[in-house]
Formats: sequence, structure tokens, C-alpha cells
Amino acid sequence: MNTNTPESPGGAQAPAPLSDATRAALAPAGQAPHSPGATHIRSFVHRRGHITQGQREALEQLLGKWSIPYADRRLDLAAAFGRAAPTVLEIGFGMGETTQQIAQARPGDNFLGVEVFNAGVGAMLRRIEDNGLENVRIIQHDAVEVVRDMIAPGSLAGVHVYFPDPWPKKRHHKRRLIQPPFVALLASRIAPGGYLHCATDWQEYAAQMLEVLSAEPLLRNTVADYAPRPDYRPQTKFETRGLRLGHGVWDLIFKRIV
Repeated sequence: MNTNTPESPGGAQAPAPLSDATRAALAPAGQAPHSPGATHIRSFVHRRGHITQGQREALEQLLGKWSIPYADRRLDLAAAFGRAAPTVLEIGFGMGETTQQIAQARPGDNFLGVEVFNAGVGAMLRRIEDNGLENVRIIQHDAVEVVRDMIAPGSLAGVHVYFPDPWPKKRHHKRRLIQPPFVALLASRIAPGGYLHCATDWQEYAAQMLEVLSAEPLLRNTVADYAPRPDYRPQTKFETRGLRLGHGVWDLIFKRIV
């Protein structure tokens, strides 16, 4: 029977499209990598990805409750979270599993998650709502612009950058997020004594991260080279599978010095 309902290639009913209002709210994150106004090379490329019905519903129903729209002005963190507390910026939280676990384990800290992809934002919104995570907010926008325009200098207790896209082909290395200009920007936003924690499962990228972070004068490594995984960063199922297959994971934890 033809019901004129669009279907996915597998035959399952496709989710309804996002409303015009939701599309408008997400519009800033949808700029092309070299769109007018972009002053840097994007570390991501928007692709037509799969999004579940539940993720779409979360975007429609919860985006206004737990997200903060991008704006070219400083964000009042205490007002955004409804309290004054140490704030950790999480860049590229993916589907939100790690962010959820860390936020639950550290209820005294605020967590500001930045992600560009609709599926991940929808999944994180659902995690926030279902688990009562009062200490998490989301900005769906390019992280470089968020840090540059919305985060005041010296206002962050920490920054997490876990498993960013390694862009493995040499011609794409310019798209990697951890580059000297962005690290300098991040360091300026971290309060003295705060930390920057990166993790990657790509060894060559880990070496580049170590070189770039070590060269930033506002940061100091907490160990000789790579740090043991701290207890607060949970081991994801993908990481567990990779380790079982013999793949490495490298953590880098640097402190902001005075």
C-alpha cells in the first residue's frame, strides 16, 4: 500500500524533516567549509548523515531547553548554567556517551559541549533530558568560532578534545583541529591552573599534538610525554575494541601556567 511516506533505502520509515524553526536555530553550524565570513579552515565537513527519529524529536523538542545559540559576543557562563561553577569545554562530543558519564561523575562542574552534527546533538539532548544532567549545555556551531567569540579569556577550568578527526591524508592535515593558532586561543581561554586534555587513537596525530601543545608558552605538560588515561575519562566501547585489537590510544594533559 502506498502511503506516500518517504522511506529509507532499507525500507524503514524515514524520519520527518526538521521544522523551519529548528532549521533556523541550527543554521549557523551549517556554513560550508569556506563560506563567506569563515576566517579559518574548518576541521569538519558537513555530509548527509543518518539521523534517527528519536534524535530528530530531541532536536525539535529539547534544543531550546538545553542549547545556547551561537552569538558573536561573550557568553555569561553563570547565567547560562544558572550557577557559578568551574566550567569545562568539551569540543566534538560525538554521540555524547563520554560527556554524559563525566558530567554525572562531576556534578560540581559545568560542561559546555560543542558539536556540529545533528545526530550527535540530538543524541546528547536526549541524554541530558533522560539523565537529568543539569550541568550540561550545548552549542551547535564551529568550535573555533565559539572559543574565539563566546568564551572570555581565563574563564575555563578545562578543555576536553577527545578523538578529533585525524584527517589521515597528508593533504588534509591542514584541517586538523589541533593547530598552533587554535591551541594558543584555547590556552588564552583557560584559567591559570586549568587544563587541556586531548586524546587520539591515531599515533601520527598524537605526535603532532604533542609537538604543538609543547610549543605553546602558556601550557606545560603534566608528564614527560603522554599521560595515562585519567579516571575521569571513561573508556568507550570503541576504544575498548581498538585496544583489544592492538590499537593504541594516547592522552595528552597540559596545564595552563600563570
